[in-house]
Amino acid sequence: MESLWKLVYLLEPAPIALTLTAIAVSYASAFRALNYGKEMERNRDWSEASITLDRSQALMIPIVSSCSLLMMFYLFSSVSQLLTVFTAVASSSSLYFCLFPYIAQIKSRFGLADPFVSQCCSKPFTRIQGLLTLLCVGTVIAWLVSGHWVLNNLLGISLCIAFVSHVRLPNIKVCAMLLVCLFVYDIFWVFYSERFFGANVMVSVATQQASNPVHTVANSLSLPGLQLITKKLELPVKIVFPRNLLGGVVPGYAAADFMMLGLGDMAIPSMLLALVLYFDHRKIRDSENILDIPLPKEDISSPKGFKYIWYALAGYSLGLVTALAAGILTHSPQPALLYLVPSTLGPIIVISWMRKELADLWEGLPSNINEKTHFTEV
Repeated sequence: MESLWKLVYLLEPAPIALTLTAIAVSYASAFRALNYGKEMERNRDWSEASITLDRSQALMIPIVSSCSLLMMFYLFSSVSQLLTVFTAVASSSSLYFCLFPYIAQIKSRFGLADPFVSQCCSKPFTRIQGLLTLLCVGTVIAWLVSGHWVLNNLLGISLCIAFVSHVRLPNIKVCAMLLVCLFVYDIFWVFYSERFFGANVMVSVATQQASNPVHTVANSLSLPGLQLITKKLELPVKIVFPRNLLGGVVPGYAAADFMMLGLGDMAIPSMLLALVLYFDHRKIRDSENILDIPLPKEDISSPKGFKYIWYALAGYSLGLVTALAAGILTHSPQPALLYLVPSTLGPIIVISWMRKELADLWEGLPSNINEKTHFTEV
């Protein structure tokens, strides 16, 4: 009973910030994926269409992830600078993808002039796009120089949202297959990898710091201000919050330690959220088309519009809090998907079965004539 009092530390600033951030990112990822799909449909621009996973690709993800995890476990020091460069480029692109809709909305609302500057990749490149690109690149450079955890989180969140928007699941059948495989994957690499590899592979990779190529270049050129550039970097493959955030602390940990949550623990459940959100969107739209009612502009805040996402989001919240509680009680790393998969997938399957919609979710709604399904090999 005494150990249960440790759960009061879930009310410390760091766990609360981590939980609220993960929930907000999952929610935002699902809606950005829906809006991105509608943008592609509206503009008839499928050159950047999302990847829709089939069963074989879903089964390959845990295998490829395991191979990548082992490669980083054994060769991280050799490839860390290359990984940092790749991550920096991907982060710049993802941050641009996340910010552009808001910039476009501001431009439209205030009627800002946005003249074309040049052609880039056969597409017009405007002045505002150029400024936004500079902002994103500048943010990544600031992260490379400082390595600050806030910038790390910002880039990690943008990577998560961009991933969920571009990699989609066609139905609950493929989704369940992917989640169950990753459920087993997460449990093995967190709980059992030490028996086979002599160390907890997942934790070792998650906590390793990469060499900073900016520091390496500055050091080789003897540039001034070298002491201002961080030598090691936390890659934005996780969100982190210092345990002593706002003066809070969890007993048994050093004040300088960080609470962390891997991007996969946000991105994978967010793919389910995006799937059920699209399902609700299609059901509403199809029923309105049958009734010949003009489609109103959807209010994304309306709980009547998107029913399943609220169950999935509530399940995600419960699963995440349970994972954090287990970590505090056991004082050991926990495979978050052990808790997140049942708490998100379970309610969706049960509720859809009760509503007699499981068959539609399981196989996926048929595509409309004016829609295009775009499969791409991974």
